[in-house]
Amino acid sequence: MKQPQREPDKAKTPALTYVASIPFDQRLYQHDIEGSIAHARMLARQGIIAEGEANTIIKGLLAIRKEIEQGKFEFKTELEDIHMNIEAALFERIGDVAGKLHTARSRNDQIALDMRLFLKQEIAKSIDKVKALQAALVELAEQNKSVIMPGYTHLQQAQPVLLAHHLLAYFEMLQRDRERFEDCLKRTDVLPLGSGALAGAPYPLDREFVARELGFSKVSANSMDAVSDRDFVIEYEAAAAIAMMHLSRLAEELILWSSSEFGFIEIGDAFTTGSSIMPQKKNPDVAELARGKTGRVYGNLVAILTTMKALPLAYNRDMQEDKEGLFDTVDALQSSLEVFAGMVKTIKVNTEHISQAMKTDYILATDLADYLVRKGMPFRQAHSVVAKLSQHALSKGKNFHDLPIREYKKFSPLFARDVYKITVQSAVAARNVVGGTSPRQVGRALRRAKRFTKDEKA
Repeated sequence: MKQPQREPDKAKTPALTYVASIPFDQRLYQHDIEGSIAHARMLARQGIIAEGEANTIIKGLLAIRKEIEQGKFEFKTELEDIHMNIEAALFERIGDVAGKLHTARSRNDQIALDMRLFLKQEIAKSIDKVKALQAALVELAEQNKSVIMPGYTHLQQAQPVLLAHHLLAYFEMLQRDRERFEDCLKRTDVLPLGSGALAGAPYPLDREFVARELGFSKVSANSMDAVSDRDFVIEYEAAAAIAMMHLSRLAEELILWSSSEFGFIEIGDAFTTGSSIMPQKKNPDVAELARGKTGRVYGNLVAILTTMKALPLAYNRDMQEDKEGLFDTVDALQSSLEVFAGMVKTIKVNTEHISQAMKTDYILATDLADYLVRKGMPFRQAHSVVAKLSQHALSKGKNFHDLPIREYKKFSPLFARDVYKITVQSAVAARNVVGGTSPRQVGRALRRAKRFTKDEKA
């Protein structure tokens, strides 16, 4: 059996360069070799090839892997992809017995295997990096669990909340991201090898053995489906896009909070840069880049969805376009998660500026309405009364606490001197419902979050 090679007139032509995937799929070399070793063992176990032949193949594959890891392996464009590059090198190393490795498989089920092995590994890494960011947020929240800040809607001050409560909102978003990746792993954890080009293989394969060797929990149920779908890639990219959206929202808030207009936080120097002409500047470049990379991750998701949307069964070469976007998404997500975990650990909270932001007490308007409700007034009426009271205070240039009780009573006789007991502290403490911002509830949420970061039952 001769070593596989391309016809001389096709070598390094523009068309071959166009169809070659080796510039990017060489990243899959470990997974390709791992799958080939398991396949060779199964072929020998089933008596399809001799045990000695399998051992020779495996020894050759291990040597090739070492050569790649040492940077001594020459990837050749004319061999198109990672499969043919490794197979050609195997022929050079062990001779014609290398041709027996491809018995009972196709590049179609081979690449589906490589992609699943790669993605299983990257899903686990993604989950670990999400957990690291969650832990950093919990630590920052714990350090500032008594700090009260203005909560916003429409970027307008709305009600006072604990800073820890605000930070833990992102913890919850990331927790759902973790769950999405964990769920995606279930559908990625399926062995496609043994499906052949599309119809299965005419050999007595033991697919369950290969699944055990490679750490898959189950084997694919339909050979055409196994080689022709990439929904597991789409699912990962969708989960990654949602996670990047959450990071982008956090980035936006860190950018706002670190601005001179807010001054709520200071980000460590390692995660900011200065201006080339304005020496006073401290630019939140890391946060801004994450915000920008989010768009790229969205684009990768739309690209793979568009590629797959009209493909007939089974494999089509269009599916070669599944890799570059996936690799880019993996790298963008994981680098963003990693750098955010480091950045959050450097954040210093400026409690004085945060308090100054609430120097007016109009943020307590809802609590004044609730005060009237507790005295028997329907909420809609109370809302109207406090709206008029707010307009009055604004027109006078006064805070609620500056108004004498006689002015309160012009708007409702239910107001009494105990209205002055309403403060940002009492407003926060009053939200003592599950999921609320009271110190008691936030304390419980922090304990729960710590258990999640340690993978303990919450």
